[in-house]
Amino acid sequence: MKTIILYYSFSGKTKALASQKANELKADIEEVTEINKLSTFKAYTVGAYKAIKRKKTEIQPIKSVLANYDKIIIMAPVWGGRPAPAFNNIIEQIPAGKKIELIMVSGGGGTKGSAEGTKAIFTARGCEVTGYTDIKG
Repeated sequence: MKTIILYYSFSGKTKALASQKANELKADIEEVTEINKLSTFKAYTVGAYKAIKRKKTEIQPIKSVLANYDKIIIMAPVWGGRPAPAFNNIIEQIPAGKKIELIMVSGGGGTKGSAEGTKAIFTARGCEVTGYTDIKG
């Protein structure tokens, strides 16, 4: 099964975990980056608000051809109890019918309040969510 890990990392914690996971699985990996990176202050204020409202932020185009993968693992930090805004742009890039695993990284260790809604977004796109994990980073 050909696997890719797409990840967004603000502070570097998610990047380190994504790299470790890619090595374990021998998976391809691609970092998702914002066009206009937020300052730390804006990440904790504007970014958290956007995350709570499931709003997007502009990202650089994903270079990998996602249709070529059987499984896509998406890793993102949690801001305000929901995935960071860059995550919301990743959703639109995922082809229908893919197997998706979601890994959320947070300081508090949980996205219990948003897990079902987050999974439902992918299910509505015709994807199969094979796993959802919260990691305390």
